Amino acid sequence: MKDQYILALIKENPFISQQELSVKLGLSRSAVAGYISNLTKKGEIIGRAYIVREESRVTCIGGANIDRTSQTLKPIQYGTSNPAQVRQSCGGISRNISENLGRLGCQVSLITLVGDDQEGKWLLEETKRYGVDVSQCLAMNLEKTGTYTSILDDSGEMILAVADMQIYDQFSIEFIEARWSHLAASDIIFADSNLPEETLTYLIKRCKKEKLTLWVNPVSAPKASRLPTNLQGIELLIANRDETSILADMEVVTIDDCQKAAERIIKRGVKQVIITLDRQGVFWAANDGSQEHLVPIQDHFLCSTGVEESLIGGILFGMNQNESFERSLRFGMAASAITLQTWETNADVTAEQIYALVENNCKDDDTDISDPET
Repeated sequence: MKDQYILALIKENPFISQQELSVKLGLSRSAVAGYISNLTKKGEIIGRAYIVREESRVTCIGGANIDRTSQTLKPIQYGTSNPAQVRQSCGGISRNISENLGRLGCQVSLITLVGDDQEGKWLLEETKRYGVDVSQCLAMNLEKTGTYTSILDDSGEMILAVADMQIYDQFSIEFIEARWSHLAASDIIFADSNLPEETLTYLIKRCKKEKLTLWVNPVSAPKASRLPTNLQGIELLIANRDETSILADMEVVTIDDCQKAAERIIKRGVKQVIITLDRQGVFWAANDGSQEHLVPIQDHFLCSTGVEESLIGGILFGMNQNESFERSLRFGMAASAITLQTWETNADVTAEQIYALVENNCKDDDTDISDPET
């Protein structure tokens, strides 16, 4: 039995990598991931020592809130009541990404602010349940945990979203400084623009000064304006069309627009840019001239909530597995494709599923980015 042989090898060397197991057994890495997943479910493997030392640590800093989603059962009629299905879940860009990484067995921590209330306690307990280190989070007295409420139409497209996130105004520079040793020990820091402008600017400048790898997501078009003019210190910026339009000061519609917008943002100091394009996939560009347009793996989806977080989580997972950035980007596309097929904000995506999708569906994706209408 190969699973027992794998277990024996892990017992001999708890820090053996999946790649090493793959070579020893003559199996694909996805097959090894599958055997390990089954051994974990059976309780044969309790800890993650064989993964933890192989992978780097990611620290996510930013939003953690209660997500409430209302989806209409029929086409929306404005000015009247619409029958709908309402769901509540844990949310927040940084929190969701940390959970996605925890589910995938990565070493990840979260730094955020919640209220000293039932919602805040529930958020942290749920997040911790997936293996996320929440020791650096703070529950604040007299503050309410943030909430995000979205309205989707019957096809799953978001029509409107409202947010009550005043608690993040307390994300001070002093709060960041008190946790700097934790941040500095990270291989990748992911931050979202729920941080106030002053704090976000401080984080970017300090990461540049100390040569730390920082990824940033603007969260929304209004919050994109919190980013400073000088973006040196950001390794990767991940933004949607609206956010990109604000950052590049131009309308972004076609793939040609994406190329021009990415060039403008890169000139501000960012090393790499990813523009998420919903049904058109993602556009990626780097300061060395590399660029690529990846189309979605699947064109049918139930709900788009949480897809961007899955994309980012999948890319970070790939980087943690020592994959190239280009291949990690395909990991992100695979993770987002899986999430699109569920109603869950944080879908139960496994490493085995990601590897299988990448190997089966992304081998030959080579979209011609020269066509502005692609």
